[in-house]
Amino acid sequence: MSSRALRRLRGKQRGQEAIDIGGLLADPNEEVADLEEEAQDGVLQPVAKNSRKSSKKNKTQKNVNNIYELICDADNETERCPTDEEAGVRLGEPEDQENKEKSDIGQTEKAPRLVESSIDKVNSGDKTSKRKKKKKKKKATAEDPQQEEGVGDDLDALLETIEKTNGLSHQSGPCGTSDNRPVLYVEHRNLNPETELKRYFGARAVLGDQRARTRQRQFHRSTWMTAPKDTWPRFSRPGISMSLQESREGLQYFTFVHNRDYQQVQFKFLDAVESMDPNNIVALLQLNPYHVDSLLQLSDVCRIQEDQEMARDLVERALYSFECAFHPVFSLTSGTSRLDYLRPENRAFYLALYKHMMFLEKRGCPRTALEYCKLILSLDPENDPLCMLLMVDFLSLRSREYTFLIRLYEEWEGHRNLSQLPNFALSVALSYYHQSLQDELTPEECARLKQKADDLLQDALIMFPGVLMPLLDLCAVQPDSAVSSHSFFGPKSQIWQPPALNELLSLYVGRCHILWKEGRVLLWLEGNVREVLRRVDSKDPLVEDYENKRKIRYQSAPRNIHRHVILSEIKGATAALPLEVTTQPVMGFDPLPPLDSVISYTRPNRSNAGASNESSFSLFFRSLLPNFNLQCETSMSLLEG
Repeated sequence: MSSRALRRLRGKQRGQEAIDIGGLLADPNEEVADLEEEAQDGVLQPVAKNSRKSSKKNKTQKNVNNIYELICDADNETERCPTDEEAGVRLGEPEDQENKEKSDIGQTEKAPRLVESSIDKVNSGDKTSKRKKKKKKKKATAEDPQQEEGVGDDLDALLETIEKTNGLSHQSGPCGTSDNRPVLYVEHRNLNPETELKRYFGARAVLGDQRARTRQRQFHRSTWMTAPKDTWPRFSRPGISMSLQESREGLQYFTFVHNRDYQQVQFKFLDAVESMDPNNIVALLQLNPYHVDSLLQLSDVCRIQEDQEMARDLVERALYSFECAFHPVFSLTSGTSRLDYLRPENRAFYLALYKHMMFLEKRGCPRTALEYCKLILSLDPENDPLCMLLMVDFLSLRSREYTFLIRLYEEWEGHRNLSQLPNFALSVALSYYHQSLQDELTPEECARLKQKADDLLQDALIMFPGVLMPLLDLCAVQPDSAVSSHSFFGPKSQIWQPPALNELLSLYVGRCHILWKEGRVLLWLEGNVREVLRRVDSKDPLVEDYENKRKIRYQSAPRNIHRHVILSEIKGATAALPLEVTTQPVMGFDPLPPLDSVISYTRPNRSNAGASNESSFSLFFRSLLPNFNLQCETSMSLLEG
């Protein structure tokens, strides 16, 4: 159909609309007033052209069945008045082609002309109503500033009282938390790595062409931790749910529950793990694409094979399966929801969060990884089953959240003795040092923070002298002969330190040595090392006191520290594990389970009939072929005979 036929068709549609006779009886005085105003502006035009302008206005008001609807539209237009720049752009647009089209419409159709002229009269009446409303708005705006001043004074007074009662905010920066929030408060927006990547590279570089494909994507359940992908299998309930066990002292205790179908899949997964064949796990995932333990175990296999993208995708799918099973009351951010690690159903959620956190840290999102670290710690802060206190300082320094680390240290030092952990003793001192370098602080404040950092670092070096030489070794720094030959920092300090302390120091040096490679940090460390040697030579009583504490403490590490070292996969730390840990089998889906686990269902015993009567010959074949059965083989040979 040609454009001329389309214009005729539009004209016919306008001509077929019902005409309200009341709209034609407009006040002629108002029209005269409009013409006088246009004459003053120097834009008075003939009536024919005025009707064409009205038809131009009518183009933006299509499909109007009642002329009085135009009055409502005019009222809405008064609320959003265009700016001077927008008006200039609109007035500068060429109108020759549109005037030609309108003249063609006027020549071909006369009935629409009557409607357009009637609408023009209605619009002329609307102009007066616009002027009246503008006058009313001007009067209202003249009265508003006085009222707003009074309201503003009240708000300023309220803000001043709040600042006086609450004090200054501990956290600085856009992602920090304030004093009135718990120290382990988690923000939903910080759980999304795109938030951090946008801050580094911009939204256009991160999102790319995702906006163009939003119309074609499938609709999934809204989640906070992971975003479902179109490449994933269709989600169906895998059989996991969450139940609320009890609520006491403002805390809610939850647990994941496996239904019977999921339990059967779990038994098949254990059989696949015992077969030592990853293809069996792949076959199980094809039938049950959201079985959590299979996803985590296969993720480890892909990571060993250096397929990092697939490994990360499998962990995200496991987290999505968990998040779809959350209880309505369960909260990721409040810090009041608890999950007991003693229950095997809850351990997979801990491990999925930990693996996802490690992938985020390697991806270059330490701020997001810190948020997941706080989330894991908030699920059971008293027991800390994965010992996230050995990890939170590293992520805080990587993401430059120095104030958060200092606040955590100050609030938990009284009941957790965080200064006895080498990572906190050294990292808190480093946090104070970085804070003293901030430009917005006064010189007095910088000097105070610098002195605080020096005192903490010297105490840490006196308490843990065996950390210095391995740290300088990994930082590729050759120590001074006065330091390396001194008995306090020499090889003797590493040989005589307790085994648990050796494990903690190896973990810290292997993970955090990259934080000490900066030039000014090494100069600061050198100055404090010389001061420590001076205090040692002058027989400072603190040196002997800390030596006695080292001999008494750190004799054996708890099970959660061993579990953290296994998950960290730092070679120096895993080499320091005791024999009772290294000699027992460690499963990737459940490393070092608690000795007092709470078992809700057990795996059925597999029938091994005739196992006691097996000969050494059959046991030899069973070691080669786990599915070998002597009775079945003899029966098959008899049938063949």
